[in-house]
This record gives sequence, C-alpha cells and structure tokens, in this order.
Amino acid sequence: MNPLLSKLQPYPFERLRQLTVGVKPNPALRPISLGIGEPKHPTPAFIKQALTDALDGLASYPATAGEPVLRESCAHWVQRRYGLSLDPATQILPVNGSREALFALAQVVIDPNLHREAGGPAVVCPNPFYQIYEGAALLAGARAVFANSDPARNFAADWSSIPESTWATTQLLYVCSPGNPTGAVMPLDEWARLFELSDRFGFVIASDECYSEIYFREGPGAAPLGGLEAAAKLGRGDFKNLIALTSLSKRSNVPGLRSGFVAGDAELIKAFLLYRTYHGSAMSPSVQRASAAAWDDEAHVVDNRALYRQKFEQVTPILAEVMDVALPDASFYLWAGVPAQVGGGSDEWFAKELLAQYNVAVLPGSYLARESNGINPGAGRVRMALVASVDECLEAAQRIRAFIQSF
Repeated sequence: MNPLLSKLQPYPFERLRQLTVGVKPNPALRPISLGIGEPKHPTPAFIKQALTDALDGLASYPATAGEPVLRESCAHWVQRRYGLSLDPATQILPVNGSREALFALAQVVIDPNLHREAGGPAVVCPNPFYQIYEGAALLAGARAVFANSDPARNFAADWSSIPESTWATTQLLYVCSPGNPTGAVMPLDEWARLFELSDRFGFVIASDECYSEIYFREGPGAAPLGGLEAAAKLGRGDFKNLIALTSLSKRSNVPGLRSGFVAGDAELIKAFLLYRTYHGSAMSPSVQRASAAAWDDEAHVVDNRALYRQKFEQVTPILAEVMDVALPDASFYLWAGVPAQVGGGSDEWFAKELLAQYNVAVLPGSYLARESNGINPGAGRVRMALVASVDECLEAAQRIRAFIQSF
C-alpha cells in the first residue's frame, strides 16, 4: 500500500456521520439537510435533452483533450464572463469536475524530491478549506500549510501569516474564491500580492472558482472577480503559473454530470494534458455535448442565481437575530457563529443537538479546518448549505432560531 494514504484524514461528512451515530432526530419534524453542498435545484431540461441526444457518442473512445466544440464553448463562456480571449486548443482543457482536477493538478506540479531539508515541498491552502487540497498535497508527497481566515476581513485568508521561508519551499497554492465555506471573494490587490509571490518563488496558483456564478448583488462589479480576469487586469496576459478551475455542478445544477474545465498557462495545460492522457481522464462524448449546451446558455444560470438570492434574502435575517452571520460575497453557504450560551459555543455540540431536537443537519466548522498557529479557525462556527428548496431553507432557519432561543 502507498504509505502516504495513512496521512489522509476522514472526510468532514464521515466525521459528521460518526458524530451523530445513535442520534434519533425528532420524528415530529421532517428532516432538512443543510449539511452537504450538493445542488438540489432541478437540472435544466435542455441539458438532459442534449445528453440523451448524444448517446451515439458512447460507441467512440473520447479524446482526453476534448472535442473542439466543447473547448470552444468554454472559451466563449470565458469571453462573455470575463472579457478574455483564450486559445481553445492550448489554454483550455475539459475535466471531469473540478474536484478530480484539483487533485490531479498537484500530482503534475509537485516534485517531492525538493526541499527535503524543510520536510518536503509545501502546498499552501486557505483554512478552512476544501479537503481535496490537503489530500492532493499529501498524496503528491508534499506537506500542507494553512493560511487562517480572518474574521476582521470577511473571513478572507490571511496570506501574510505564511512566512517567507515557507513561500520559498511552496510549489502550489490553492485559492478558493468565492470561498468554501466563507463565501469570501478575493479583491484585485490580494491577487497582485499572490502573483508577486508566485513570480518570486516560482509556485503554481490553482484558482478554485466553482462557486463563481452564485452571487447576490446586481449591477456592474457584482460578479466575483476571477483569477484569469485578475491576471489580465494586472498585465499578465500569458497567465504564467496560473490555472483556473471551474465546474458546471453548481452553475447548472448538474453535479452528477461531473463536468468542468481548467484554463490558463498554456505550458501547464500541456503538462496536465500529458498526465491526464496516461491517467485515463477523458470525458464521455455524451457528457461533452451536454456540457457544451450548458456553457452556451446563460438564461438558466440567471434563474438559478435568482432562486439562491431569494433563499438568502429570507433566511439570513432570521438567523442574524440569534447568530453571528451575514450575507456572504458569493457561494451558497452561510458561515454562522454558534452563540456562547448554546453548548458553550461548541460547533460539534450545536450540530448534534440541532439534529436531535429539530431534525436539521448542519456541518461543524471545525471539520472544515485544521489547527494552525494555535487555533482552528472553523471552531465555534457551522456551515449551512442553502441548497434545499426555498420553503425548506426558510423552515430550517425558523427551527434553528427556535433552537437557539430555547437557551
């Protein structure tokens, strides 16, 4: 067995399952889950139709690079969304969802033989974070280093907490903007700082942008800034050492389609394609056709965003009466502080008792973070994914308010 497997930690939802073993939720109330960030809105009919219309593609082996029609659809979307012109042949690569690409990219860019005197190469991650980042680093033979979120800056990662000696051994930086679980969006000056560090120390930046199309404000500047967009604004049109990763799962309500793409530095894309050719990561031709249809349409994305806006407008004020919580910049999560009088502010206790008494599932924030600089920045908070229907999310918020008010 690969000895690095022993370094992996249980996934947050496995820890939640272990926490609630033996809990008998209140049978008088229907179960409502705000725990898992899995989109629940209906998949648009035209995407399902495009998938079934392309079933003849199952008789062919797909190319790892993807069909030109899909890469061109992705490039057109980037042009509409960010105003950028990318070469579909060299700067875009379809992937089977951003999750597998986030993992695989680390296997491409990490050289585990470097920086042995420092314990191996570093992979810097925000904290709290998507656990794939850590697993990818460990299985690539690197060590994960965490930049804690700063509540004073809307829970943005405090990159300044990483010492220069660590940046000097860093080979990969994971950025998540809009963030999971905080919803924070990185501003341009923060990107400029990270690009300067990347230039100085030579590490790759992986920009996880799977929540980029779920935001709540309207008008110019409302859409979250993307990594490629930031690079272009700063005169970095070659996107050196930058890969942006995005997905249809949240944007188009197709998590089961497992479809996304990566874009950016052509040299990195070339190396990534080589790796994926051997890894066997080609996307099904049928999925490619359905994906192209999804990327070509924006009307369903606008409708999807309106549903989330409606939920957040109704739910956030209710929870704000009893918890430290506010509308995030983007994404479909609320990152809520547990009141001190409720179980001593313990996020684990809160999640367990809320499920038992009110049949609502939330995820303890400490499960999404690691202790760094003496603290776990997720402790005392819970993540709520507003993925259920408007009525269910509203009912869940009312139950949570009642639960807290009972103390």
